[in-house]
Amino acid sequence: MPDRAVQPEASPPRGPFGLPAPVWLLGLTSLFTDTASEAIYPLLPLFLTHVLHAGAVSLGIIEGVAEAANSILKIVSGRLSDRWQVRRPIVIAGYTLSSLARPVIALVTTWPQVLAIRFVDRVGKGVRGAPRDAWLAAYARPETRGRIFGFHRAMDHVGAILGPSLAALFLLAYPGQYRRLFLLTVVPGALAVATLFLLADTRARVAAPIAGGGAPGPETRPARLGRPFSVFLLVLVLFTFGNSTDAFLLLRLSDLGMAPMWVPLVWALLHVVKAAVSVYGGALSDRLGRRAIIGAGWIVYAVVYAGFAMTESLSGLVAWFLVYGFYYGFAEGTEKALVADLVPPELRGTAFGYYNAVLGIGALVASVLFGVIWKLAGAPAAFGVGAAFAVLATMSLFALVPESAGRRGASG
Repeated sequence: MPDRAVQPEASPPRGPFGLPAPVWLLGLTSLFTDTASEAIYPLLPLFLTHVLHAGAVSLGIIEGVAEAANSILKIVSGRLSDRWQVRRPIVIAGYTLSSLARPVIALVTTWPQVLAIRFVDRVGKGVRGAPRDAWLAAYARPETRGRIFGFHRAMDHVGAILGPSLAALFLLAYPGQYRRLFLLTVVPGALAVATLFLLADTRARVAAPIAGGGAPGPETRPARLGRPFSVFLLVLVLFTFGNSTDAFLLLRLSDLGMAPMWVPLVWALLHVVKAAVSVYGGALSDRLGRRAIIGAGWIVYAVVYAGFAMTESLSGLVAWFLVYGFYYGFAEGTEKALVADLVPPELRGTAFGYYNAVLGIGALVASVLFGVIWKLAGAPAAFGVGAAFAVLATMSLFALVPESAGRRGASG
């Protein structure tokens, strides 16, 4: 299908590594946002269990419900951004909502309050996610999509290195002061929103012609997304049923004796691996095809979860935890590049909405299921189930998604 992304009067200026300057600005926004969110996220299991005295099932409910809300809203925001042919105001609104909600975790006294705040935070992510990804795709040619989405994920991960590292230094100076740390996340959140105001809306508009002269109606969009995209989503559903929240990995490390001050540092090291692999993985998919690189990432996921199921030493689990970063580096950016490959530009907001909805609803099912299995049968059984789903999904990916899907120039 032709790639009919809008061509502005002049190409946007280039930044370092030859990437368009707007790609860098969107990357910086994600960096600041992840600095804020990842200063909290790796400490949330400890805060819930040690301060609020909640358990694994509560953690699964909180993370599952929050991610499901986030992903369902991405359908709405993605379709609206396609209909209105604008991205920037929706993206700014989403980042602003999350930046305001996140620090309020410092004030909670019960786990349902954490659920409510995480819900609002993820609503903000749901509002911004699909329009931002569609906006980012407008700056990428078919042969550079993997690299640009990989770069954006790498910027996310750099923020996820800074956030936990700063959190660990803070806790070293102020042991146990979780609440004060959570309040301070308002600073990088504000920087994230401010960065967006430096970015013009030119490429956020969708200029592809629409039959009848208007925006496509909701009733026509699912059919126009096409069968290859629908097949990929079905395969993704299978994978997400085993893709529970990473908070369980952190909880497992904590259960085996990792001190609270080391948890953010290990989380930061994971994101060092993610950042290092993401650009390479995305660029590799531009050359070898999306399916092969996504499949490699999912196999890494299965191996790591099997490792968590069979390993009882803390040092062994830390090693598996760092290998886990290769899954993200290979799969995250490449999956998004494949979505952009498979659908026309005027429906990318909608497509990214459905893609993220599948991830979030799957996260809800997987996280609650994982928490229940952990409680009834133990952590090894829960991780074993996650590994099995990843293997089945990888087999389905190679059986059902054509080898040509996402190869350079496909759908371009």
